[in-house]
Amino acid sequence: MQHKLLHSQRLFATFKLLVFMALLVNLWLFAHEDARTATVRLPEGVDGLTAFIEIYAQTIDSASWLLLLFLFELETSYLPDAYLRRRRIKWSLHGLRGLGALVVLNSVIGYTEKYETYLAASVLQQHACDLVGQGWSVLTSLDEFVPLAAENCQSIALAAPSLPELRVVAPLDVLAEAQQLAFVDVVNAMAWVMVVVLLELDVRLQLRGLLKGWILRVSSGLKAITYATLLAAAVYWGLQGPLVDFWDAFLWLVAFVFIEMNIFQWQREVSELERAPVVRGA
Repeated sequence: MQHKLLHSQRLFATFKLLVFMALLVNLWLFAHEDARTATVRLPEGVDGLTAFIEIYAQTIDSASWLLLLFLFELETSYLPDAYLRRRRIKWSLHGLRGLGALVVLNSVIGYTEKYETYLAASVLQQHACDLVGQGWSVLTSLDEFVPLAAENCQSIALAAPSLPELRVVAPLDVLAEAQQLAFVDVVNAMAWVMVVVLLELDVRLQLRGLLKGWILRVSSGLKAITYATLLAAAVYWGLQGPLVDFWDAFLWLVAFVFIEMNIFQWQREVSELERAPVVRGA
């Protein structure tokens, strides 16, 4: 029995490691995609911190989530409760997680602003071919652009939608799809913030022995709704968006299910310790 348990634990640890490695690969893919977008939108190079944050938003967001995931994994699976109660370790973990949470919150703002930018499209006042050579691009999907050139400007209809702030023109159907995807991005980002808040509360309540009864039921119910929202967003991306977005969303769901399993195991271990008979010395 003990051998089977150890075998299951090793398989679980191996599967978890593979998922975390896949998330690292996804981070590299997003960095590559952002770099490609930068060459189209900013052909002269990314100049300044603000432009870098805007262009590499996906990369920064993914890196911040990896930091949060790593910290939650440490707290819920590796570090003993006695270590977590030490002031220096506790504040170090909270400080790093707070930094990651700030970046994530900034990403939510960024996704919201991007959605508003796509909603604020206006009618192009001239033919798209008149803008060739002036640094304009054509929207092909959300965050996907190609340079506006003589070869593709003829396909842009008169009075086509444009995003002057981004110097982008877009076919009407492409813009509508991008607006829908941008909205799902906002909902997804807000749901992930909710996940972080609920996990943070779970960890703190578990350390105080309060994660049980009605508190546990409320937390579980809220997380069920939140994870269902994230799953719906992932399915939508699978049907409408780029495949890499669906794959990334699916991997993150699996990774945070691991954190939930860690918390469940943590609760079970604490419960077993509480039920264990007290052995008194002679």
